[in-house]
Amino acid sequence: MPNRPRRRTIRRCAVVGGGIIGVAVARELATTLDGVQVTIYEKENRLAAHQTGHNSGVVHAGLYYEPGGLKARLCRRGVELLREFCAAKNLPYEACGKLVIAQTPEESTRLDAIFARATANGVPGVRMLGGGQIHEVEPNAVGLSALHSPETAIVDYTAITEALAEDVRAMGGTIRLGQEVLGLEQQASGVVVTTRDGGEHFDLVVACAGLQSDRLAEATGEPANPKIVPFFGQYFLVGPEARHQVKGLIYPVPDPKHPFLGVHLTKRIDGEMMLGPNAFISFGRESYAWNQVKMSDVASYALFPGFWNFARQNVPSAVREFQTVVSRKKFIREAMRFVPSLEGASILPGTRGVRAQAMNSDGSLVDDFVIARRRDTVLVRNAPSPGATSSMAIAEYIVEQALQGG
Repeated sequence: MPNRPRRRTIRRCAVVGGGIIGVAVARELATTLDGVQVTIYEKENRLAAHQTGHNSGVVHAGLYYEPGGLKARLCRRGVELLREFCAAKNLPYEACGKLVIAQTPEESTRLDAIFARATANGVPGVRMLGGGQIHEVEPNAVGLSALHSPETAIVDYTAITEALAEDVRAMGGTIRLGQEVLGLEQQASGVVVTTRDGGEHFDLVVACAGLQSDRLAEATGEPANPKIVPFFGQYFLVGPEARHQVKGLIYPVPDPKHPFLGVHLTKRIDGEMMLGPNAFISFGRESYAWNQVKMSDVASYALFPGFWNFARQNVPSAVREFQTVVSRKKFIREAMRFVPSLEGASILPGTRGVRAQAMNSDGSLVDDFVIARRRDTVLVRNAPSPGATSSMAIAEYIVEQALQGG
């Protein structure tokens, strides 16, 4: 018989980061390993404090991703796990559906390619609509053609993270809030996790540090690149008199000339309707307001050649995004391309998020998930959208990979 890989003997595990991916990894470790002690380190005083708690709440169906790639596989598996978990925990999960609407013949051609990818990825119920059929799904929407994904859903990712954490605690795990990890040091066997309270030894450490992932990776001896460059995304809320004009999610067709998607309409699980986000460089990795400036974060990308390469390559995109930053009217006009009846609706400020955008030294953006292994440490270096959707599948993948071999 062929030799099968031996599973490692692991008794003590640490997870760095209390976002949805980190907590899902901790839960998967506690579920998979008998008698294991799992500890989560989170530098904030609550879980889901950053990207998890500032996103749109969309459960992506897997429309855009390269068939066979890690994103495509983990997204589809992640949807299944997330839906089952929400049902088991009685958490809201609404398959409100999504339209990706083309406004020009060129966009229609690109939409056909997205449909082919979605079909290859096994996205359930996906179909193409002519312009005259759009109103059957979204009565107030207009366009030349559209892709309809009826199973695209919305959830509350913060509530899901808390429910995952409850499971971790129920299985004997420990969650240490307000504990910033300052270093990870590989030993002859295992890793010492250092905080201001000192060091502690673990057999396995998984770092899911999001906006700080490159810094933590570099501290372990990993390459400095890809580097995290923070981009903020501002959302607005449609006033209560107009929020019911859109039933689900309405997205533009991605434009390969622009690195970010552009303004779209997103129903939220609490019934609010969001417009956005735009995407512009942030003055801090964890800055959620204009007056929150962290010079060390600004210096980090200002001294990074990749950022300036990116900037030179994307001047038209920067102009487009900056217009939506400084002009609320421009922001709303972008949404009115798809739902003209929103004209005159009241618009209220919504949440702002900061995305951990991994960037190469040539200025290219890292698209797929990047998970690196350094002996007894696993580092999640890039987990962009659909990271939250895929969180429980990413956890499965990480744990299975980490347990192989000696």
